[in-house]
Amino acid sequence: MTQNGLRWGIIGAGGIAKAQVNDMKLHGFEVTAVAARDLAKAQAWADEMGLPKAYGSYEELAADPDIDAIYVATVHPAHAAAATIALEGGKHVLVEKPFTMDAAEAQALVDLATSKNVVLLEAMWTRWLPHMVRIREILAEGLLGDVRVVLADHDQNNEHVERMYRRELGGGALLDLGIYPVSFAWDVFGAPSTVLAHATLTDAGVDRETAIILGYPSGAHAVLQTQMSGTGPNRAAIVGTEGRIEIESVWYNVVGFTRYDRAGDVVERFDEKVDGRGMHFQAAELERIVASGELAGEILPPTETVGIMGTLDEVRRQIGLTYPS
Repeated sequence: MTQNGLRWGIIGAGGIAKAQVNDMKLHGFEVTAVAARDLAKAQAWADEMGLPKAYGSYEELAADPDIDAIYVATVHPAHAAAATIALEGGKHVLVEKPFTMDAAEAQALVDLATSKNVVLLEAMWTRWLPHMVRIREILAEGLLGDVRVVLADHDQNNEHVERMYRRELGGGALLDLGIYPVSFAWDVFGAPSTVLAHATLTDAGVDRETAIILGYPSGAHAVLQTQMSGTGPNRAAIVGTEGRIEIESVWYNVVGFTRYDRAGDVVERFDEKVDGRGMHFQAAELERIVASGELAGEILPPTETVGIMGTLDEVRRQIGLTYPS
């Protein structure tokens, strides 16, 4: 049982769901069911993961009175439809990133969740990792002075991942990988006032690599990079007038960071270990919000998720990245 006693179901019997459930079970969450469009696949996955229930439709899971919350882990063009089914069933919902395919879909989900009086949360797991929690404390205390620059990349060699090259599956680097640095910039600076993007598209019409500069009213900026054809340093940094933070590779996982003062001397070294990948923290955040009686938390409220999707929409517009959906 979890601290708040929520009973979880899973939509989507794939690898990311497996990682999420492994972490949840490791930390005592109650996961009892999985749903896929194919009952045989759902049953095989449930057997592998040790779950007592398997459903051959999302609707059946959403109708289960013994399920309180649902984690959506389908391919991202199916996120909105799957989350809608879960919300219509009155469940609290944790939706894998990218939250939806665009801001309009995201806003529709937020409106539905509000009407149903249930919690809806984007599964940007990095937000709740220990090093990110400490970084937000440092920024709130003003220890970096006036923060001027965010630098981050997410570059992976995913040429073997066939769905990444298919437009109908939401392929390309931006939504799958670029969401991480974009969300990181939002976490530090909030909404950008300007967006500038450049990309190289594959023959299939999805972005192989994309570079993004986000500008802010203060004059600060974020320089972000993503690609799916090669492994990059996968590091991140925050630079202020009184110091900087350098986050180790791979920065969006459970890693450490070093804080330097204005002279370049080390003033803090953070390296907190976590059992598992740390994906359970986002489930804990949803349960915390539910227990609070509110519909949103401060770290990643639904309004910010919609805004992030809006930034991705503008990047896609500039680079000519479109999807059938």
